[in-house]
Amino acid sequence: MKGVYKLAVVGVGKIARDQHLPAIAAQPGFELVACASRNASVEGVRNYQDIGALLAAEPSIDAVSLCAPPQVRYAQALAALDAGKHVMLEKPPGASVSEVEALHDIARSRDCTLFASWHSRAASAVVPARAWLASKDAGAIRSVEVRWKEDVRRWHPGQQWIWEPGGLGVFDPGINALSIVTRILPHEVALRAATLTMPSDTSTPIAAELDCVATNGAAVRAVFDWRHGPVEEWDIDVETDAGRLSMREGGKRLTIAGKAIDLGAEREYPALYEHFHALIETKTSDVDVRPLRLVADAFLTGRRVETEPFGR
Repeated sequence: MKGVYKLAVVGVGKIARDQHLPAIAAQPGFELVACASRNASVEGVRNYQDIGALLAAEPSIDAVSLCAPPQVRYAQALAALDAGKHVMLEKPPGASVSEVEALHDIARSRDCTLFASWHSRAASAVVPARAWLASKDAGAIRSVEVRWKEDVRRWHPGQQWIWEPGGLGVFDPGINALSIVTRILPHEVALRAATLTMPSDTSTPIAAELDCVATNGAAVRAVFDWRHGPVEEWDIDVETDAGRLSMREGGKRLTIAGKAIDLGAEREYPALYEHFHALIETKTSDVDVRPLRLVADAFLTGRRVETEPFGR
């Protein structure tokens, strides 16, 4: 018999309301019993101002899903793990690679599950794309082209944290593309060069270009831009000896060698919670920092170009 785990959500913002809460409601393996947020509450459950108050008042909860901005993720996850709770991290899993890896070590020492979730990896096109690229039918992979462009004012209205250190800027959506690329390619990817376009009044980029190389020698190029609209571009093209694999709309549509592939219904966040439940059941963790490492490498080695202030 599969268990039903008492769950708490920390950080009740747009992503929690739009995605996490509906997905939890549809997952019979979790019972949402409490939430913690400085400026919001959820009807039908007990609400607290912060994770410390939640953990003190709710010793019977089994797991915590952290949806607050990445700058505060480490302290929240550490508190939950120290209390013996299983932890799911919204993407990006933290503000730095080192803190996520430290949390992984702590989770192992506490015999707790840690799930660094990448919701775009649960897009319906990812599994068939990965399978085809790993098959002999695909032949050699020649190149990868990523275009991830949207309007920041539409998707992050008034969210100051994205412009602060650790907020990632345009890499907040761009890391979704990197999570897909590192999942579907049968080769590792290394950053060779990057250009970061920085508004004069922010600490994070509004646009970025990454030039990478896969370990088979294939060029991997990504362009991220938050000054785009009104129609978003969330596209990935992989050129192979057997033709082009194209993912559109963030992985909702897939074409292989000119043939449209029939995909099931989109269910990214429900799939994440199913996976989190399975991890808890099997007493395992899932922590892949490769997408975040590529972003960290871009900040470490990228050339910075200043542009006009973003304004608020």
